[in-house]
Amino acid sequence: MKHHIKFCALCLFILSPIQAQEEDIGFFDYWASYSDLENSLYKHFSNLAYSKLEERKRAIGNLKTQEDWLKRQALAKKQLMEIVGPFPDKSPLNAKITGVLKKDGYRIEKIIYESMPDYYVTGALYLPDDAKDNTPAIFYACGHSLEGFRAPMYQHIIINLVKKGFIVFTIDPMGQGERYNYWNHHTGQFKFKIPDHEHSYAGAQCLISGYSTGNYFIWDVLRGIDYMLTRKEVDGSRLGMTGRSGGGNLTAYLGALDDRILATAPECYITSYEFLYRSIGPQCAEQNLYQLVDKGLDHADFIEIRAPKPTMVIATTRDFFSIQGTRETFDEAQKMYTTLNAANNLTLVEDDDRHTSTKKNREAMYAFFQKELNNPGSREDLEVGIPSVEELKVSKTGQLISSNYGRTIFDLNRDKVEEQNSRLQKFRRERKNHISESIANAKALSGFIKPRDYEEAIFSGRHVTSERILEKYLITGSGDYKVPAILLKPKNHAKDEIIVYFDTKGMEHAIDQDTLVPAILQDGYSILLADLPGMGILGPGYLKGDSYIGETSYNQWFGAMLVGKSFVGLRAEDMLRLVHFAKNHVQGTPKVSAIAVGPIGAELLHAAAFDKTLGRVGLVSPFLSYYDIATTQSYDPSLISFTVPGALKAYDLPDLMASIYPRNIKIVNPISADGNLKTVYNIESFLESASGVHKPVKNSLGPNSNIQISIDHQPKDGIIKWLGTQD
Repeated sequence: MKHHIKFCALCLFILSPIQAQEEDIGFFDYWASYSDLENSLYKHFSNLAYSKLEERKRAIGNLKTQEDWLKRQALAKKQLMEIVGPFPDKSPLNAKITGVLKKDGYRIEKIIYESMPDYYVTGALYLPDDAKDNTPAIFYACGHSLEGFRAPMYQHIIINLVKKGFIVFTIDPMGQGERYNYWNHHTGQFKFKIPDHEHSYAGAQCLISGYSTGNYFIWDVLRGIDYMLTRKEVDGSRLGMTGRSGGGNLTAYLGALDDRILATAPECYITSYEFLYRSIGPQCAEQNLYQLVDKGLDHADFIEIRAPKPTMVIATTRDFFSIQGTRETFDEAQKMYTTLNAANNLTLVEDDDRHTSTKKNREAMYAFFQKELNNPGSREDLEVGIPSVEELKVSKTGQLISSNYGRTIFDLNRDKVEEQNSRLQKFRRERKNHISESIANAKALSGFIKPRDYEEAIFSGRHVTSERILEKYLITGSGDYKVPAILLKPKNHAKDEIIVYFDTKGMEHAIDQDTLVPAILQDGYSILLADLPGMGILGPGYLKGDSYIGETSYNQWFGAMLVGKSFVGLRAEDMLRLVHFAKNHVQGTPKVSAIAVGPIGAELLHAAAFDKTLGRVGLVSPFLSYYDIATTQSYDPSLISFTVPGALKAYDLPDLMASIYPRNIKIVNPISADGNLKTVYNIESFLESASGVHKPVKNSLGPNSNIQISIDHQPKDGIIKWLGTQD
């Protein structure tokens, strides 16, 4: 019934009110097996993840000897370093103590250091009053709290560790505490409601460049440990690390990557990617390393890479990080530890609670570090006084960004993007085969696979009026789903060209609210409309995730990235399936061209670049480059779904535009990355400045250019005129 109601809008537009009541044009009333189509996009990439993870399980199952496991360990660490890195060269920390708090039995030194030049980190060093030289020390990584390390539960754990004789150092992760990247100077408030949003909003821009913000999060901690080791009070041979949730994530990363850390205790994080996909989905950006699952890695590798060093996995049975995943990961890692004769060095402690810190788990953690860092004492969880947020303020204003301290992750990534763009510009000028390389790179990075098997479409009904014919089809997509399509044909005087039409907001919007479809139909063109995965009937799906920003699930996009795929690549495949249908199932085998409305134009550019038989291309309100999105601080989050992770390493949309030559491209009302109208009148200057298109294509520009851009109050006017001039 849901889909039947949804398509009544189509019916009302095309038919008279009486006819609408008589005619049923709903798609899935009689196709019950397709009832979960709105989740097609996420489930498609989930299934790819399960397949990749099953391959990994089979490889792990073949490991029998110490030599087998150690070879796997070396390979996994090498892969992890390549995925996370590269890291910058180490620069002076320029650490400053901005204040000291005297407390009962300990003191807190408030610290600011530069993990990179002009990139500042706020933190606090907790020292017991009786601390002597060579005291065991623990880095505490806080989770996703607005207050950063000042959150009461983190303070409770830190102070308990200090009371037990440990030195503890902690910092604010990016987007938390005093390190908000998106801060409104006028209101004194942060832009995003929760840290996860800030992490992913900036993180998506980094992923377009081919790396995760995990790189920066890890580096901040690595440099924090560097700072700890400058202190004579710290025994560098007795270092530990722990943290909960996002802090558990960082503990897992650092435990695998920093050999200086002897003992780790990640809390409320370790699970497995299989159970992440099956439950809450991939989390915010820094927890999703670029193509990690595609490279054959999983949570267990974070533990196995550090074997046989002491590790305690801390979990709760009702955590949103699946306890089943935790147990299976522990069991796998335990096999390695056992093979290395170190079974006692890996432990799992559980308590029956939600995503939280429990007394039982805390006391187990205290005892673990007391044993492994050789600092014996009572494991009792003490009631302690908690310093206020104001007391723990490190910077002058309580925010680095308003205290005139340095750069943000956006600034750091923009520098990388500018380097990538300069390299692309050079390739465009100097490489004769740059266009063909761009197409190959676009296929690889988007995860595009050329469709080869075309099943017979399911004919699902026809309605004929005096002016037009409407036919419904279900066309097999590239995954385990059907693509709903409507073919509209003029009853008389139809032209020998069919327009395949994609609206970012779906077919219903295209027919019910867009004046362009009826105008094209009235002009004598047949139109094939379809909803692609994640759009219209095929979306948006149940998963919103912890980074649902501007009605866009970044988490679903991360899910595709992790397996080396993208929404763009999948939708480009389905676009070509629709083009194939249009060519082979419409009488007269007419010419096939395509029009896309909204950011789905990026997918159409990919499809047209990948298939030379697709005719001319019309783009209404598209964005023009990934570079623009990656270098715009306040970009429109709805555009992220239409980007390709890693694209800027090798190509951008103008390269695809150039590859379409000599086919005609019409661009109407292009938008900037902030979603506003982008005024571009001179296509030659646009292509030269935005892409530096290769000379053979560039020389074709001018009065007879194959690419036209216009700003039209009514987009249909520009498109209809363009269609008419090309007949």
